[in-house]
Amino acid sequence: GINAEYGEKDRVNCPFYFKTGACTHGERCSRQHNRPTYSQTVLLNHMYHCPANFALNPELKNNGGFTEEFLQQHFDEFFEDVYVELEDKYGAIEELNVCENLGDHLIGGHNSYFLHS
Repeated sequence: GINAEYGEKDRVNCPFYFKTGACTHGERCSRQHNRPTYSQTVLLNHMYHCPANFALNPELKNNGGFTEEFLQQHFDEFFEDVYVELEDKYGAIEELNVCENLGDHLIGGHNSYFLHS
């Protein structure tokens, strides 16, 4: 498939950046990070920081963390704020994904897929 052809065998372009829009090596990566000139997808890095992420808040381990209700409310408020702001500024949103990931290069990232460019 295209991932095998473009990914591991391609020694010029970064397969991780191609698949996710992010790379653990960042600017130090030895391969190219090709950004599209046109897309209905927007990647916004490091916007959502879950309070329960112990990598960002190690003191929470000692304090027992947060309740599920608090975490859900925190996320719901973030999601609504971002959704409304993006829709007001850029138009109808087809899909909004928020990623919770422990990799430093992906923490808090989210993708917005708009109906129109």
